[in-house]
Amino acid sequence: MNTSIEKELFELIGDNHQMTSADTPMRPDAFIKTDEQKMVSIEKHFHAIMEEMGLDMTDDSLKGTPHRVAKMFIKEIFSGLHPDNKPKISVFDNSYNYDKMLVEADISFNSTCEHHFLPIIGKAHIGYVSSGKVIGLSKLNRIVDYYSRRPQVQERLIMQIFNELKTVLETDNVIVVMEAKHLCVSSRGIQDESSYTSTIQYGGIFNEKENRNDFFSLINKEK
Repeated sequence: MNTSIEKELFELIGDNHQMTSADTPMRPDAFIKTDEQKMVSIEKHFHAIMEEMGLDMTDDSLKGTPHRVAKMFIKEIFSGLHPDNKPKISVFDNSYNYDKMLVEADISFNSTCEHHFLPIIGKAHIGYVSSGKVIGLSKLNRIVDYYSRRPQVQERLIMQIFNELKTVLETDNVIVVMEAKHLCVSSRGIQDESSYTSTIQYGGIFNEKENRNDFFSLINKEK
């Protein structure tokens, strides 16, 4: 492909926040290296990036930045890439036979736009109706956090959370809403600081508008 055409395509995909897969695109050899080996490599490459920008890498304030960035990438903001970091989720029998909607609202999450590596900051709202299994409330937060900690687009993020909840709870009666500000919109490009992006994914009883409206009335009371 012609280089200029390819770059135009890169810009088009990034500006339109397109995704190519519902799964996070990973190479088969993604986890051959240890985290420590990856951090050494990232540190070296980020040092070179900073030098290319003309920064004085002998300055006391800057010389530790490549190490800090490497550690942050592997151990923190992209830790959700490694399957070993997936939270252990226990479910319990719904022994008290609660058969109405359970809602957890305003779950904070921080993710990263895979097109520009800028933050996505927002709230997730989750509802489900048990078909016999229930999950600890904090585990809902942990599922959101795990899938957020990888390069993402919001549409993929919500589908990964939704599908995980359906699998764990063994039911289609799940609804997820996510609202987020994308710094790739507010700090570059159009530089619109007031807009935010909302996504919704649902199944089972939430295909019925009445049940969705009940969910929305509950999450709006929380605000």
